[in-house]
Amino acid sequence: MIQKSSYFPAFIKLDDKKVLLVGGGKIAYEKLTKLLDFTQDIKIIAPKISSDILTLIVKHTLSYSKREYIKDDIKECSLVVVAVDDLTLQKEIFLESQDYKCLCNSVDSVKYCDFIFPSYIKEDDLTVAISTSGASPAFAKHFKRYLKEKIPQSIGAFLIEMKGLRSSIPKGVERMKILDKKAREFIDSLG
Repeated sequence: MIQKSSYFPAFIKLDDKKVLLVGGGKIAYEKLTKLLDFTQDIKIIAPKISSDILTLIVKHTLSYSKREYIKDDIKECSLVVVAVDDLTLQKEIFLESQDYKCLCNSVDSVKYCDFIFPSYIKEDDLTVAISTSGASPAFAKHFKRYLKEKIPQSIGAFLIEMKGLRSSIPKGVERMKILDKKAREFIDSLG
């Protein structure tokens, strides 16, 4: 039986998509570090911006406005993360995001979220996401640590090799067989 509170696992390509982060505190910083693993097309809006966020703004040449959120700030965005404690503002931005077909995440307010940030592991081209749909963030954290220890250090080089093979061998059944055999052998070698 499918639970309505479960989230569909999807990996979203953020190339050519604008991301807005509303907030400048500790939680906003945590979300920003995660977003930076996948894009740098991020704008930050907050009346107060922490020194940690300012450091990332300078390091990654991010756009920011040191002010309150204004209606239509998300007009050109594909994704917005609302990392503020103001529940009224979270609700307003979420409702506005629906008008613009912009995915919204309001930190700690599931009812104002189109998506959640899963716990994840990113090693080169490998990304493994873990979610308990909010049932136990503590389990997700510890399971992430468990899985991370199982990932071989050679995974990056192996995936580069697989990407090269995939692009050099013509599409078809033969390519599928070669890549499947190579992947199976790599996994089997891990013991």
